[in-house]
Amino acid sequence: MDDITKLQLEKVKAVLDKHGREPQQLIPVLQEVQEIYSYLPESVMEYIAGELGITCGDVFGAATFYAHFTLEPKGKNVIRVCDGTACHVRKSEEIIKTIESELKLTPKKRTSDDGMFTFEIVACLGACGLAPVVVVNEEVHGSMNREKMIELIKKVREQSK
Repeated sequence: MDDITKLQLEKVKAVLDKHGREPQQLIPVLQEVQEIYSYLPESVMEYIAGELGITCGDVFGAATFYAHFTLEPKGKNVIRVCDGTACHVRKSEEIIKTIESELKLTPKKRTSDDGMFTFEIVACLGACGLAPVVVVNEEVHGSMNREKMIELIKKVREQSK
């Protein structure tokens, strides 16, 4: 468990102590453990499986089934860009390229080096009338363009310091 520090292991043990070490406690345990790490590291899931007396497959299955869980580290701020039909025809691709450029991201690298941002492309945000739409930390921003996106990144970065 090389990615678990002693302090973090103590926190994971405290979560397990709080909920009990019964298999039916898997979801609340994963929820709290994800708050500790901001994602679910593989070695931690293996540890939880052992403590709950279930298979690693059971833990991984739950962690990948529910959209709330993530197996990759996420930044402090999550940017979601809609690339559904309405947003796509209104040039969401320009927004995507701007974010990737500003945050030095690639299609495989979705979290900025400083851990401030994670970028996700989604099929629909349900705000087609505001296309192209960006959601930052659950706040909706409509009618986005390159310049607005650059300003929004700067604003969020300043507020997160």
